[in-house]
Parts: sequence; structure tokens; C-alpha cells
Amino acid sequence: MRRNILHAGAGNLSYEIREIVSVAHEIRDLGQAITWENIGDPIEKGERIPDWIRQVIHELIDEHRSWGYCDTAGVPETREYLAGRVNARPGGVQVSPDDIIFFNGLGDAVAKVYGFLRREARVLGPSPAYSTHSSAEAAHSGYGHVTYDLDPYNGWLPDVDDIRNKVQYNDSIAGILLLSPDNPTGAVYPRAMLEEIAGIAREHHLFLIADEIYAHIVYSGCPQLRMSQWVGDVPAIAMRGISKEYPWPGARCGWIEVLNKDKDANFAAYADSLLAAKRLEVSSTTLPQMSIPRVIGDPRYPLHLGRRAAMFERRANEAVGHFDGCGAVIVNRPSGAFYLTVMFKDGVLNDQQVLEIENGPVRERIEMLVADVTPDKRFVYYLMGATGIVVVPLTGFQCDHEGFRMTLLETDDAKRAWIFRTLREAIDAYVASA
Repeated sequence: MRRNILHAGAGNLSYEIREIVSVAHEIRDLGQAITWENIGDPIEKGERIPDWIRQVIHELIDEHRSWGYCDTAGVPETREYLAGRVNARPGGVQVSPDDIIFFNGLGDAVAKVYGFLRREARVLGPSPAYSTHSSAEAAHSGYGHVTYDLDPYNGWLPDVDDIRNKVQYNDSIAGILLLSPDNPTGAVYPRAMLEEIAGIAREHHLFLIADEIYAHIVYSGCPQLRMSQWVGDVPAIAMRGISKEYPWPGARCGWIEVLNKDKDANFAAYADSLLAAKRLEVSSTTLPQMSIPRVIGDPRYPLHLGRRAAMFERRANEAVGHFDGCGAVIVNRPSGAFYLTVMFKDGVLNDQQVLEIENGPVRERIEMLVADVTPDKRFVYYLMGATGIVVVPLTGFQCDHEGFRMTLLETDDAKRAWIFRTLREAIDAYVASA
């Protein structure tokens, strides 16, 4: 090309969760059966939508307006319904329907939220980082994502001192990102910690982003908090959606709640730019938005949410139990969402360890793939070749710690037990191999 057409941030567009799929397809084509533990799709892993939710969707298909465009910001009745739910939270920030904007899934929202920031304005995010956020933030700036530490020795909770120091000494930071419940760790942050982070933002005139896609998958004994309840007067954006709740990931239906827009003129102009950007696309998908008041407002919905949270809590306990006594790893019991992060202790992994792979072509391909990768990715590739289980290396989440993330989504009890047992056996065998 006579001009370089490549965006300065293109090299930061990395999504290990799906990129490992291409490798798994190679291994599958060489004869190894694959078990997908890399992506958080409940439908793919066998979960069925309750019949009553399916019936709501069936009825909406027969409504003529569900086939057309909706308002750019979203279906008015749905935004009014959601604003009412925000305003009903005790002691929370009040919003209007105009403070709610719909997107085609949170991936679309994330792209807009970072893509329409001034390039020099950075958002400090957690490490381990969820790849959609970290890649979008890095791509918008053209530089590596800026992160604060989640502490594996303190339940993967944020290191608040690290946040404070980075905000204080890096004046390019304009915002702070929080995920609670967190992906990939499943940590749920206590209210006092959230309020302390809000205090840092207030002191330094920053805005906050909270990804609350797993807000209703919180285990017993943990607080079910929404951003509007703890953010105070700090300008902020809360991200919500139905993909993990109904669950309906294929609907591509998410929204943001813009909080305290009136507290800062610059933040207000930025929020307005997100809606202006959405106008270029006309609108987001109509039918899934129309379902929200009918599904979330149904008296059966709280029971549905409670049943799913309890189900994932049981599976989390089951998974953690399989790693009891394993001296090579640190496994924190998650408190929400449906993931488990397994971290190898420092110095455990090296470039001599292997797993036995019976399939010759698979073994040859894995040996080629591990020639120049991080130690945890080496383990992940050997695991794939030997067992067919596909997990995501922890270093793929903008993280210096070595390990992997798996899901708690498998619905077949016997297969899920096999997955947990096989992972533990693979770790023991791999560590002992050299």
C-alpha cells in the first residue's frame, strides 16, 4: 500500500480464549477428541433455557415490531424498565432511561467505550485481564494495556495499593476498570474495597467502568452489589447483559448504565459520543431487548437465578476438591461466575516437562507448537495433545502468573468429574516428568 493502513493498535488485538481454537481444530483433525473448556458458552456445554423463557421468546416472534429497528439507544419500554430497577436499589445512584444505551452484546459496548476515548486517555484494568477489555483498551491507545494486580494469595482480590500508586504516578490514566464477579478468577469484591477504589477515582478525578455481566452469578455468603450502590458521586459506566443469565449468548444483547453523568461535563460529552457512535449503526437487536421486562420481571426469574448460582457453586466446590493436596498449584475457590483459575507455583514449570501422547502425528505437532511459548502455554498444548481438554493459559490474560482457566459449565456429571480428575492427574504427571 502506498500508505500504511494498519491501525497503531492492531498488534494488541489478541483473544487467547478463541485463538487456541485453531490449534485445537488441528489436533482434532489429527485424531484427538476435543473437550472444550476454553470459552464461557453455557449453551455449547449443554445448558437448556427454561421452557417459560423460551415461551416468552416464541411469543415475541409473533409481535410485528420485534422484526424492525428500535430506537438507537434501545427499546424505550425496556430502558424505562431497567432504569426503574436501578432506581429501586437501596441508597443507589438514580438514572433516567436516557442513561441506558443498548449494544449488540457487551463486546460491542466494550469496543465503543474504549474506541471513543481520547487516545491519550488510558483505563487501568486488572491482571489477570479479560481479553476483550485488555485488547480493546490497548488497541485504542496503540500501547500495551496498563494493569493493576489481582493478588492470588488474597483470593485474587485487587491490590488497592497498586491501583493507588499507578493512578498517582501515571497521569495518563483517566479511568479504572473493575470486574466483579471477575473473569477469569471468579473473585467477588467486598463493598469496602469497591468503595475504597471509588474513593481513589474521586480523589484523582477519574471515571470507573464495572463489567457486571456475571452480577447474578454470586455464591452464598458473598454480596450481590451493583455499581450504582457503591460508586457514590463518581462518574461511571456499568456494563450488563443477558448472555450469561438467561443464558442467551447468541442474542448479542448488552447495555450500559451511565451513572453520574451530571457530575462532570467532559464525562457527559464522552457518554453522548457513545450514543452518537451507535446512531451510525441505527440500533441494536430489537427482539432480545423486548424480552427483558417480560423475563426479568417474571416472578420465576429470581428462582431461576438462584438455582443457577447454587449449581455453579456446587461445581466450584467439586472442582476445587480435585486439587486438594496438589503442591504444584494454587487454587482459590471462586465466589461467583463460572470459571476456575489454576495457578502454578513459581518455579514449578520448565521446558523439559511433557505428557505422554499416544497419537504419533498429534505428538509431533505438539512438539512443534511448544518450541517457543510461555511455560503455561506449553502445559496447555501438552494437555490438549494428551487428553483433548482445551483450557486457556493464564498468561493469555495479560498476566505474569503461569496457570490456566477452565469453565464450570459441563452439564454431564460424569464427564465433568472426568475433566476435573484428568486435569489433576495431568498436572501431577507433567510436573513429575522432569
